[in-house]
Amino acid sequence: MARNARYRLSYKRRRETKTDYQLRRILATSEHPRLVVRLSNKGIITQIIRAENIGDKVITQATSNELVSKYGWKASEKNIPAAYLLGLIIGYRTVKTGTQIAYLDLGLKRPTKGSKVFAVVKGALDAGLDVPCDSDIISPPERISGQDIASFAGEMAAEKYEQYFSFYLRHGLRPEQLQGHFDDVKKRIQDEWSK
Repeated sequence: MARNARYRLSYKRRRETKTDYQLRRILATSEHPRLVVRLSNKGIITQIIRAENIGDKVITQATSNELVSKYGWKASEKNIPAAYLLGLIIGYRTVKTGTQIAYLDLGLKRPTKGSKVFAVVKGALDAGLDVPCDSDIISPPERISGQDIASFAGEMAAEKYEQYFSFYLRHGLRPEQLQGHFDDVKKRIQDEWSK
């Protein structure tokens, strides 16, 4: 390790590539809350967080487990249609609390066109939450509704079909029916929050 007088060790979370402090400072000092989207190995977590002097305060939260338990989602909890539905839920919850705008917080994840993060943003936008975002980077409608997964499953050979879509088949959903299932769950979410 360097022992020069001018050498300065960076923060531990930055060395471990967990926090970008420069970006965090910009988001934390803004007057609006931030939409935090984090992807894990099992699902997706979305939160609306407001920075305060004593620390961050979570205003609303939605996880992909909730899609399964509350709305009957049978497909993968971490695909693009699930991300859109989570954005829809977090958007409705946030608007109901009186918050109208939130800035996207990607953390250390770099923006990629059509990624799950931007599917969450599209869901939040459709729910009425204003999240400043370029429309070119959002996933196209056929990816959001699961149409591309259904067409991919239709073209697949029979021996690979069971291997690729075992999760769907175990939960009683054929991948070709994903688009219809997506529409049903979306309607359930919209009906619940339109009351």
